[in-house]
Amino acid sequence: MNALAMPPVPPKGALPRIDPIDAMLIQRLHGDFPLQERPFREIGCQLGLHEDDVIARLQRMLDDGLLTRFGPLFQIERAGGQYVLAAMQVPEERFDAVAALVNAHDEVAHNYRREHAFNMWFVLGCTSSDAAQAACDRIAHETGLRVYAFPKEREFFVELRLPT
Repeated sequence: MNALAMPPVPPKGALPRIDPIDAMLIQRLHGDFPLQERPFREIGCQLGLHEDDVIARLQRMLDDGLLTRFGPLFQIERAGGQYVLAAMQVPEERFDAVAALVNAHDEVAHNYRREHAFNMWFVLGCTSSDAAQAACDRIAHETGLRVYAFPKEREFFVELRLPT
């Protein structure tokens, strides 16, 4: 058995708990991700963890909803592409079905529910502004709902580092 025990799974509906090892791992993953063949092994060595433990903990935190996303952020405009923030007003009784339709598009990076008249917000990462408009048009056609598109005009860098 592994010497590093995983925290217990919280009861359904409870907020996930973070243990000190998870906190340490999250702190380490903020910036300077090792760009090498086995980055999780390198991070594990730095933190006194096995590579498999690092991967398992990340997967558990994603599965539990403690982390909503783990991956790189690209400056897509440098490659000629475009990010678009989009919003929709989705009837509550259709929310899950519309979310499934929206999320089925490869261009959709992530999707959020909000308590607002515009209750669905998602980000599209596309190869061009024309491709972004086409994706919005497809989503509108498939859902029968208007897509309000807000292309990125200017980028701001705000780094959030949480204390451990």
